[in-house]
Amino acid sequence: MSTILELLNSDFGQKIIMGASSQTNAPKDKTTKVISIALPLLLGAMKKNASEPTGAKSLLNALQTKHDGSIVNNIDSYFQGGVNQEDLNDGEGILNHVLGSQKSQMVSALSLKTGLDNNSVAQILKVAAPIVIGLLGKEAKNSNVTNESSLTGILGNLIGGKSQEEQSLLHSLLDQDGDGSVIDDIAGMLLNGNDTSKKKSSGLGGLLGGLFKK
Repeated sequence: MSTILELLNSDFGQKIIMGASSQTNAPKDKTTKVISIALPLLLGAMKKNASEPTGAKSLLNALQTKHDGSIVNNIDSYFQGGVNQEDLNDGEGILNHVLGSQKSQMVSALSLKTGLDNNSVAQILKVAAPIVIGLLGKEAKNSNVTNESSLTGILGNLIGGKSQEEQSLLHSLLDQDGDGSVIDDIAGMLLNGNDTSKKKSSGLGGLLGGLFKK
């Protein structure tokens, strides 16, 4: 199974980036940065939610009904003529469900990191959210996932980020102050505004736990 960063480096990922850039009129490089930061975080939030029985049941139901992965197989159609309002509404609903009250904080942090205004960041996230859950739905369908353990396993595999190439890409995107500490930088922005001097628990798990705790 490819990780989300591997997918973003593929032709499929470029279609997502170009489509989101065209939809929002945002520069490609800034769109790339928003998507590359946000998608692993969204998957991490889904994984945290799925670690609880009610969250896992809700996500499994969504994957087995509306979000079965068909969007991934028809990505060109998704962007053709612009993403329709129904899909944008769906994306906003996914973000609200997954991020809850932390959505505006994430949008603001990504805006600070990329230089895009909040509205553009929010639009990119709405465009990308149905694709993220569609990727998960496709993997769940291919693996015949029916329980919480298998679902969180697939989410963990999609998040990935352990190969040298992936870590290098994450560092180039996220290391704000050049000190080599990606997690401190992004945690500082997402949890403490833009003050990277305040340190939180290290590791992706600690970051996601702090950002997405209910």
